[in-house]
Amino acid sequence: MRQVVLLLQMVLWAYPEGPDISGSATATPDTYLQSVTAELSRQWPQNRTVNIVCHGHSVPAGYFRTPVVDTFNAYPHLLHRGLKERFPYAVVNVVVTAIGGEHSEAGAKRFERDVLALRPDVVTIDYGLNDRGVGLLRAETAWKAMIAQAKAAGARVILLTPTPETGAKLDDPTDLLNQHAEQIRRLARENSVALVDSLVEFQTRLRAGESLESCMSQSNHPNRKGHEIVAAELLKWFH
Repeated sequence: MRQVVLLLQMVLWAYPEGPDISGSATATPDTYLQSVTAELSRQWPQNRTVNIVCHGHSVPAGYFRTPVVDTFNAYPHLLHRGLKERFPYAVVNVVVTAIGGEHSEAGAKRFERDVLALRPDVVTIDYGLNDRGVGLLRAETAWKAMIAQAKAAGARVILLTPTPETGAKLDDPTDLLNQHAEQIRRLARENSVALVDSLVEFQTRLRAGESLESCMSQSNHPNRKGHEIVAAELLKWFH
């Protein structure tokens, strides 16, 4: 019986139509960032600066074909532009604290110094690609620590599942990329924080006939098109 249950779970991981959050406490785009979007909507002199911090590894850092860093085509900058189009009166900073090659354990160690010191209203966390190197258990500990610290500081949290890697088996539920994505989905549910399921968006496009290469600048870094996919999903939370 246990084998059947595990098999069913693996099938769901490999062929998601989107995360199943029925009965869960996952945050919803309709309400989770209401206080933030209210601030973004205020006009002078009632407005204030809103800080959004994008934490993670090389993808939010803007690495395209290493060592090129294409900041203005990476999703943090695209998010910033999208927010300014949507909230023309806002004074908003989108700050990148990501480091290429880093995993979540290292990111958690510097989280208070580099992220919380900026007094963020919103923190995005994106480490799934590199966390394959530290494993699920160590990654879970690090993500939980960052989520707890951000919430204690009053920041809203958005977790991102990984963008693809061309060498990963995206249709294989046992592939480490899929396993880390599923863990991130679970952490979002358990901690009642926002989820941007980047991997599902790419998988959906692949099933529709798009080629993965059309979204990638190299094997593990998205190109402008790939970053636009992530930015569009992030912007769904700000309305």
